[in-house]
Amino acid sequence: MTNLCSLLDRAAESQPERTAIRLDDLVLSYQQLKQSAQRVSMLLSSFGLAPGDRVGLMLPNIPAFPIAFYGALAAGAVVVPMNPLLKSREVAYYLGDSGAKVLFAWQGAAGEAAKGAADTGAEVISVDDADLSLALAGVPAGANLAVPMAVAETYDDDDAVILYTSGTTGQPKGAELTHGGLARNAQLTAETLLGNSPEDVMMGCLPLFHVFGLTCGLNATVTAGGTLTLLPRFDAGKALEIIERDKVTIFEGVPTMYGAMLHHPNAAAAKTASLRLCVSGGAAMPVEVMRGFEAKFGCIILEGYGLSETSPVASFNHPDKARKPGSIGTPVRGVEMRLVDSAGEDVPLGEVGEIAIRGHNVMKGYWGKPEATAEAIPDGWFRTGDLGRMDEDGYYYIVDRKKEMIIRGGYNVYPREIEEVLHEHPAVAEVAVIGIPHDELGEEVGCAVALKPDATATPDELRSFARDRVAAYKYPRHVWLVDELPKGPTGKILRREVQPPGDAR
Repeated sequence: MTNLCSLLDRAAESQPERTAIRLDDLVLSYQQLKQSAQRVSMLLSSFGLAPGDRVGLMLPNIPAFPIAFYGALAAGAVVVPMNPLLKSREVAYYLGDSGAKVLFAWQGAAGEAAKGAADTGAEVISVDDADLSLALAGVPAGANLAVPMAVAETYDDDDAVILYTSGTTGQPKGAELTHGGLARNAQLTAETLLGNSPEDVMMGCLPLFHVFGLTCGLNATVTAGGTLTLLPRFDAGKALEIIERDKVTIFEGVPTMYGAMLHHPNAAAAKTASLRLCVSGGAAMPVEVMRGFEAKFGCIILEGYGLSETSPVASFNHPDKARKPGSIGTPVRGVEMRLVDSAGEDVPLGEVGEIAIRGHNVMKGYWGKPEATAEAIPDGWFRTGDLGRMDEDGYYYIVDRKKEMIIRGGYNVYPREIEEVLHEHPAVAEVAVIGIPHDELGEEVGCAVALKPDATATPDELRSFARDRVAAYKYPRHVWLVDELPKGPTGKILRREVQPPGDAR
């Protein structure tokens, strides 16, 4: 039996006084983190939550996130991480689909959270930035926090996290990530990829509600008993200040973060000698940015690959092997990867195929969606939707995305979701959302719209319509009107043939 919360239990036993979590002047030792999580566990039990019930976390990178995360796990709950930028309609879907009974919501998102939860019956607990206790009034009187934390018994294959993701069609799907899969992926990351120890300080600027930050940041840090120093919203200048102030040894980020730090006005004077390792994921790292960053800051960057459905780490440029810039490396221990054609057969060496993954890290399935699960894992191998090739040394390279997902500044934007929103506008007949290359963000969201006969709407009006209904990182910055959209023989809109106007490129 494994409960992911046991990572915290072990760290608190071996490193009780060491700093676990820091947010500027707010500092939590492992003992304090454990006791705070214990309070949350008691609070949830007082609400009548049973093992297996779902609990939503709509929190930025503040100490309340790890407190609520491990506290919910200790109570036997399944955690549903949610972006605090979500709007009420998105909140309602996540809560309704997962059946979450409680939602911890950051005060800055409490209004949208309350509106979204209104029709689902979920209890909303508003959390202040500095609130480390999370409604202590709910803890039973006389509770003894000095005793070992009571952790609910769970099996390796029990759900620990339901992480919502989506393809290019339909509503978001909840990937069921297990206690055993997440614990092992965090341990592998710590031991074989990061080599981190209690002395290491990790930069926590990756969102903890995303699997990259959750596994490779929070859980890997706690596995090693080290320190995670939080940055709620990424800012290159602030990140450089924290690296100097806290003597950060490991930095994890998406390529746009590295580019922003490289080109920041204070980069030349930044004191980053403490850095010993940088890790990049979430999107392909431009080789020029990698080389420039390494030259300026004197720290190598190792690239890896994974998805929400793979907990996430599947492959990596291992520190004890040759590093190949532009490659996503080789599979991690206990994970297999192969390239397959449309029939599920292996493609010849050097040819392009869809990346398929099998191992402890692969999700159990999509929550409540057996047909989608069978389609994604038809034969025990998870189909990633990413196209790649492998060289003679077994290193993998991403060639293109089979799925038409847009990655804007490290955040996933799914075209169909935005299209569905715009279709609600009374003037819209057809819409196609595409990614437009962007120097800093990687991609920007663009949208071509064909209006209904005799209907009128301006691009600014349509942009505002979308902005009011989806999170800020999702809405299309570029909207243009067209007479009609390109279509195939069956009438299907061909996104790949949609071209943005010259001023949007």
